[in-house]
Amino acid sequence: MKEKNIKRVAIVTGGASGIGLAIAKKFTENNFQTVIIGRDKAKLAHAKKKLGSLCHTIAFDLTGLRGIPSLVEDIIEQFGSIDVLVNNAGINMKKEFTEVTDEEFQTILLTNVTAVFAMSREVVKHMKKIANGTIINISSMASQYGLPKVIAYTASKSAIEGMTRAMAVELSPLGIRVNCIAPGFIATDMSSKALNNDKERKQKVMSRTPMGHLGDPVDIANAALYLANGEAKYVTGVVLPVDGGNSIGF
Repeated sequence: MKEKNIKRVAIVTGGASGIGLAIAKKFTENNFQTVIIGRDKAKLAHAKKKLGSLCHTIAFDLTGLRGIPSLVEDIIEQFGSIDVLVNNAGINMKKEFTEVTDEEFQTILLTNVTAVFAMSREVVKHMKKIANGTIINISSMASQYGLPKVIAYTASKSAIEGMTRAMAVELSPLGIRVNCIAPGFIATDMSSKALNNDKERKQKVMSRTPMGHLGDPVDIANAALYLANGEAKYVTGVVLPVDGGNSIGF
């Protein structure tokens, strides 16, 4: 662990909105130098204004895999270290199974799986040198049970959970903990719009969520802070549902 007067450095991909923004906010509130990576410069600027001096923004499309090594090197050069990586960036597509094209399927996997792998690989190269670090992947209820019309997203998030376990087994002996959060149905702008436009799905979500309401992005942020902090120093390889009981609901 670093000395208390030295700020830890965290990267949050997709950190300009929704769950990613909530995680970035929680980190800055707890004295992390927090680098948020996203594609939308306007959203990044808004997040920076909201989160203050401990928030740093980088406009970058993570599907540009060849640029990831230099991206990570630039962050290390600027901040001296990377202590926490949150792989939050992801895209979804709601479409009938038989209508999903090969190209659409590959696009989801590129963003949600391959970019996560590439980003983690480059960050781990640094973390290995200091024998310390934490990686937090973000999964979904789509990997906990079957959801219709999101086949590519489901495949990608199932891969993330498998990768989390494989990474944890290989990297934990090197001082690098790897964990995963599986959010339930969280009240973000994107999810709220989707559920409000599909009353049948919304009713199903609520009926199988024992706590009876959507989660808040801060619920995921609190879990991420726990996994990033010393309190979770003996926790690795877990997939933590933060879902109001949805994954075990009847």
